[in-house]
Amino acid sequence: MAPFTKPEAVIKQAEGLVSVGQSHAALQSLVEMFSSKRFRSTPLATLEPIVIRFVELCVDMRKGRTAKEGLMQYKNIAQNSSVASIEVVINRFIQLADAKVQEAQEKADKVTGPVDIDDLEASETPESILLGAVSGDQSKDRTDRALVTPWLKFLWESYRTSLETLKNNARLEAIYQQVAQQAFRFCLKHQRKVEFRRLCETLRLHLSNVAKYAHQTHAINLSDAETLQHHLDTRFAQLNTSVELELWQEAFRSVEDVHNLLTMAKKAPRPAMMANYYEKLTKIFLMSGNALYHAAAWSRYHAIVTSIGGKSEEEMAKLAGQVLVSALAVPVGLQGDDQDGKAKSSRLTALLGLTKAPTRSGLLKDALSCDVLRLSPAPIKSLYALLEASFDPLTLCASTAPLLAELCAPGTLYSGYRSLLERAVLSRLLAQLSQVYSTLTLTSLLELVTPFEGFGAEQVEAFLMGCARRGERSVHVDHATGTITFIDEGFVLSSEDPIASTSMNTEASVQPSATELVRTRLSTLARTLHNSLAVLYPPPQLSPEEEDAVQQAKFAELVAAANAERHALSLRRALVARRRELLSELSARKEKEEASRRAETSRREKDEEMRRAKLEMAKKERERAQKEVESIRAEEAKKLAQTLMKKGNLKVSMDEMEDLSTDSLMRMQVEQLEREKKELNQRLRTAAKRIDHIERAYRKDECSLLAQDYAEQQAADRAISEELQRSRIEGARKAFEADMATKKRMSRMMQDYQQRKEFIVARRSEEHKAKLAESHKRMEEEKEQMRAAYRAVKEEEERQYLEAERIRREKEEEEARQEAERRASEEAAAAKEREEQEKLAEARRQREEDRARTQEEVRKRAEREAEAEANAAQRRAESQRGQTQPPKSQDVWRRGGAAAIPSRGATAVPTPPRAESPGPAAPAAPAAPTGKYRPGMFKKEREAANPGAAPARTASPVSRNHALPEPRRNDDGFEPVAEKKVWKPRRLQGQA
Repeated sequence: MAPFTKPEAVIKQAEGLVSVGQSHAALQSLVEMFSSKRFRSTPLATLEPIVIRFVELCVDMRKGRTAKEGLMQYKNIAQNSSVASIEVVINRFIQLADAKVQEAQEKADKVTGPVDIDDLEASETPESILLGAVSGDQSKDRTDRALVTPWLKFLWESYRTSLETLKNNARLEAIYQQVAQQAFRFCLKHQRKVEFRRLCETLRLHLSNVAKYAHQTHAINLSDAETLQHHLDTRFAQLNTSVELELWQEAFRSVEDVHNLLTMAKKAPRPAMMANYYEKLTKIFLMSGNALYHAAAWSRYHAIVTSIGGKSEEEMAKLAGQVLVSALAVPVGLQGDDQDGKAKSSRLTALLGLTKAPTRSGLLKDALSCDVLRLSPAPIKSLYALLEASFDPLTLCASTAPLLAELCAPGTLYSGYRSLLERAVLSRLLAQLSQVYSTLTLTSLLELVTPFEGFGAEQVEAFLMGCARRGERSVHVDHATGTITFIDEGFVLSSEDPIASTSMNTEASVQPSATELVRTRLSTLARTLHNSLAVLYPPPQLSPEEEDAVQQAKFAELVAAANAERHALSLRRALVARRRELLSELSARKEKEEASRRAETSRREKDEEMRRAKLEMAKKERERAQKEVESIRAEEAKKLAQTLMKKGNLKVSMDEMEDLSTDSLMRMQVEQLEREKKELNQRLRTAAKRIDHIERAYRKDECSLLAQDYAEQQAADRAISEELQRSRIEGARKAFEADMATKKRMSRMMQDYQQRKEFIVARRSEEHKAKLAESHKRMEEEKEQMRAAYRAVKEEEERQYLEAERIRREKEEEEARQEAERRASEEAAAAKEREEQEKLAEARRQREEDRARTQEEVRKRAEREAEAEANAAQRRAESQRGQTQPPKSQDVWRRGGAAAIPSRGATAVPTPPRAESPGPAAPAAPAAPTGKYRPGMFKKEREAANPGAAPARTASPVSRNHALPEPRRNDDGFEPVAEKKVWKPRRLQGQA
């Protein structure tokens, strides 16, 4: 890769190469700059002129692929920073290509008319190949193709390149839609139908890839109202272009695209846009021959135009006539009910925005409700009266034929409805004849249809068979007898009465049909029996009061029956609504699954088709390349053989030439050249030997004549030298005389010359002095201005310095003040923290003192209780001392002055039990050494240490040797918690 060069140097180098005619080298230098790694870091302000120049060179040399690669790289760089730059480059690219096309057309128009090429993407047609093979000179047509076609192809390629560059980027959406509409105008201007189809497919592919690239940074969001509106505008432009190009299939696909986008829109589109949409649908349905949906489209268009307003009375009258004629042009009868017909009908209904499929009666009812009959022209009113308000099958065709001829004359607004109206009249004729006749001859029917020139015997019979096949009319044709039989089967279930369903106001039948007789038989019999019973058994005559009572009873019964029926009806409705909801949910789920399955299947099929197409294209490309290589080789071999044959060195026939390859021909040529070289060398040797002998003979003869020739040459040279010297001297003399004459002639002007010179020198000297003084003056002024500017700059610098010093001092003072405030706040916080710590220490000390006082009080209380217990024991001992004298215990500690406490085992008479005594006493413990007092020993521990000492309270009467009872357990096996025994003073032991 070449080293990176500055963009300015690259563009200068490219301009230099273009100026010397090296455009290819200039373009190559720009392409090398695009491939550099530092290309992305170049500023857009510098890069944009380079890209524009690059585009100009690509257009001049028709390098579409190179331009596409460069635009892609520039888009990747500029899409995040400058979208306007990309728009400028793309618009410049398309403008240059369009200008080249216009220039080529102007050149071609001077020779012949406009150019007509079938496909701009086809490299060469078979006709051009044959024409080039049989004709050596170019005709005018071929000249036009050579001038215009390449630039048309390049312009079309530029549109495709621009769309590929701008696709799937929300920031480039506006320029993308603009380029798409410019491509539509290109197709419309040059009548490019094939390219328009490809353009529509490209736009659909880009729209389908929106979800695929939704994860990108600038992905297109179709939920955005503005973005969706841009797409709708483009699709409407596509629809208008397809209608103007009369591509009706593509127009229908465009309508589906518009409908899909409208379903995604969150708000309703503009009424004018929808009016355009329905107007294009009317043309599409009319060209397809679908009269029913054509009339429905006119009805929708009339409703929107009426709601918008702004139309004149004449325009509204034309529109009303259009609506009524389109509705009358719908044939009378049922529509097809097959699966394909239902799918197509639902699809077309969705395109029109209807909830259910339209019918002829519904369209006529809507048209009459909008008062279109009053606004319609007189021939249309007469036609409506004949078709919908009268019953005269024998003169129906004769009456309507003049009206159709007047209404559908060539060049009128309704000229396209002639065939549809004739079929509608024929269907109405068959409907009326089926009410009057059961059998009719074919000749009679043909006589009735005679006013219609377009309907012969074959056409009428085909129409009858079509009605029978679609189920619109039950008819049987017998060619043996030449009759038509209208089948009226009473027990055939019909979903819709054809006459009642196709007429605005239900016609009264001339005679009831078998189906009607079967359907109304039971009701007729019920009415007859009711009337007979009323005659045979007349109701008794009742008084007015009895009649009122009977009427009230009947009314009550009717009310009760009505309420019961209403309740049952509400239950049925609720049940039906629930079933309908369940069915709708189930159908929606099935449709969703089916749609996902179809989408997946279609995606796989599309991927497989694309893969096959790519493989097939690659295979064809390889075969084409192989054929081209073989053809080139054969052509080179043929040219080489013809060249060799023209030289006469190669003797090969045309049959042998086809079998020879280039290598064999080259080998034969080399062999031939070797032979020719050997022969040439042999001839040269022979010629050299002959020339050598001749030259030797010449020199032998010249030896005797050399001295004579030398003398003659010396004499001639001497004569020539003398002549030259003489002529030189004569010329110098003549030149001297002429110069002297000129000097003498010019010397008379010398005085005037000197005067003029002095005058000019003096004037120039004065001007020089004046200019010098003026320049000195200007220099002094400039110096003074510079001094003043210098002083002003110095003063400004001094002022700025002083201002900076003042700001610095203020800043330092502010920082010092903030530092002092910060230190003061820190000291205050530290003092506050010390105060809080002191408070916490004081509170901790106070709590310690309170805890010490509490412990001291507890200790004193315990001592007082122990002393009170000892006093009580001493009093009990003294009270017992009068009865018996207990032995003295030597090892028991006694309080000073207190009597000895007798042990429990020494008591003579057991103390009677007290009511407040706790549970049974514990069994006697084994003997233990006599305990002594130990400080801190609790009462229970002292009693355990000295079991012989008397307890503070009288023991219970239960024997000490009695075993303790088993602990009680609950039924679930758990042991209950024992009652906690709390010590109480003696005076409180009897209390609960």
